[in-house]
Amino acid sequence: MSAVHIDDYAQRLYAAHGDQAEYEAAQRAKASEERGDESAAEQWRKVRAAIRVIRGPNVS
Repeated sequence: MSAVHIDDYAQRLYAAHGDQAEYEAAQRAKASEERGDESAAEQWRKVRAAIRVIRGPNVS
């Protein structure tokens, strides 16, 4: 998956799930790892990182 596709998917996932999108991406990465699909797991980790950028810094 290209960087453009990862960013697009991250934006769509964030639009659909809000702050839960990062959790969703992490769960999908974990599930992919458990199935032994390291390629998919790596893509989900990249999606999760892109969601972190979209969300911006945590404010307390």
